[in-house]
Amino acid sequence: MPELPEVEVTRLSFADRIAGARVHAVFMGKPLRWPLGCEPVVLAGRQVRSVARRGKYLLVHLDEGLLLLHLGMSGSLQFAATLPPRGVHDHFELATSQGLLRLHDPRRFGAVVYAPSLDDVRAVKLLGGLGVEPLEVGFDPLVFHRALKTRRSPIKQVLLMGDVVVGVGNIYASEALFMSGIHPALRADRLSKPRAARLHAAIVTVLQRAVALGGSTLRDFSSAEGQSGYFQLDAMVYGRDGQPCRVCGEPVRSMRQGQRSTFFCAACQKK
Repeated sequence: MPELPEVEVTRLSFADRIAGARVHAVFMGKPLRWPLGCEPVVLAGRQVRSVARRGKYLLVHLDEGLLLLHLGMSGSLQFAATLPPRGVHDHFELATSQGLLRLHDPRRFGAVVYAPSLDDVRAVKLLGGLGVEPLEVGFDPLVFHRALKTRRSPIKQVLLMGDVVVGVGNIYASEALFMSGIHPALRADRLSKPRAARLHAAIVTVLQRAVALGGSTLRDFSSAEGQSGYFQLDAMVYGRDGQPCRVCGEPVRSMRQGQRSTFFCAACQKK
C-alpha cells in the first residue's frame, strides 16, 4: 500500500509540471472506492492551481474546488504529454493542456473525489480525522508524547492508526521503532518523554530518508514519471525476518499486529 513517502514522491514528480494546466476532459472508468461527486464534464475548463498532500491524499487544487486523490492499496499515477491507450485497470484520467494524469489501480481501492472546498463535508469526512503531518513544523515532540500517554494500545498500532501522527505506514513504523530502540508491542502510554522524543526524531528521519530514496517499491509502486523507489533496499528490519540484525547480528523477528506484519530485533528494541 502506498504510504506517505510514496504519495509525497508521486506529488513531487508531477506537481510542478501540471500547475497552471487547463482541464480539457475527465475520463472515469470502473467505479472506484467512492464516487467522483460531480459530473466529469463539470471539471472541463477549470485550471490546476497546485498539488498538495494531506496524509496519503493528494489535493489537486483547481481554480474552483479541488480533487482529492487516494492511491488505495495498489494505485499509481502517471503524468506525461502522451500516454499509451488506456488499459483495463486505468480508471481515471485528467486530460489537460500540459499532459495526461492517469490513475492505474488494479484493485480499485483508490479514489478520486471532487469537493467545492476543504470545508465541504466530503473533504472534512476524508481529512478531518487525520493526525499531525510528521514532516511539518507542527509535529512537536512534547505534544506527541502527551498524545501517546492517552493510548493504551501497542505503540506500533497507535502509529498506524493515523490520528496521532499521519502517514507512518507499516514499513516506516517498523523502521522508526527500530531506530529508536523501542519494542513494537510496548504500550504507547508507557513511553517516557525521552523515549518518545527519540521515536519522534526517528519518524522524521525515516520518512525523510524514504522520500529521498523515492519511497518503497515492494510490488508495483512507481512515481508519476515511472520511477521505482529504493527505500526497501535500505531497510534495517522490514522484510528481513530471520536475517541478522545490521546492528547486533541477532536474527530479525516478525509478528502479526492488527493483521499487519511487524519486523523487529528483540535485542535492540526493548519494552
